[in-house]
Amino acid sequence: MVRKIVWTDKARTELIEILTYWNNRNKSTTFSLKLNDLFEEQLNLMAEFPQLARTTDIPNVKVKVVQKYLLYYEFSDEYLYVLTVRHGGKNPKSLKI
Repeated sequence: MVRKIVWTDKARTELIEILTYWNNRNKSTTFSLKLNDLFEEQLNLMAEFPQLARTTDIPNVKVKVVQKYLLYYEFSDEYLYVLTVRHGGKNPKSLKI
């Protein structure tokens, strides 16, 4: 069953910040577009097979690694909720969902 992907406001803001960072750093949108496509591709896969990702210490929350980023999400029978997107190098103790 394919679930509908729902971005939280927090996750959407984080994604925009990540893509904007790469646009500014590279003075080009090429990498940002590729990275966004990777996020989308992986989320579509998770929407169909949500158990493929790693479990976390947070009940009902999974994490999927995409490049150097971590996509945290939870799911129901109908929806996959993207909770946060963060760089894998950040201190895990600073994670707030």
